[in-house]
Amino acid sequence: MKLSTVSLVLAGLALLAGVAGATSDKALLYGGAGQGKVIFDGRLHASKGLVCNDCHSAIFATKKEALITMDNHSQKVACFTCHDGVKVFNDCDQCHRKL
Repeated sequence: MKLSTVSLVLAGLALLAGVAGATSDKALLYGGAGQGKVIFDGRLHASKGLVCNDCHSAIFATKKEALITMDNHSQKVACFTCHDGVKVFNDCDQCHRKL
């Protein structure tokens, strides 16, 4: 019983470690609603001095799901908290890519 409990806890910790580093070592791909796929690369954001907690969980929940609407583009929510054209670029082609 003890061995199976310890094994389960260790497996859970390994899974959490993988989730915690998910965006820091790979890019995530989002639909883009016909404007071209949106690629989020955690490495690029980290190279600009950001850490995960700068966006998670204050702006985004810590999961891949990002439900962004066209209305969000003109509001200071989600990506546009920073990508407002003042703090950081807001050029569509910088994020939306025809793949």
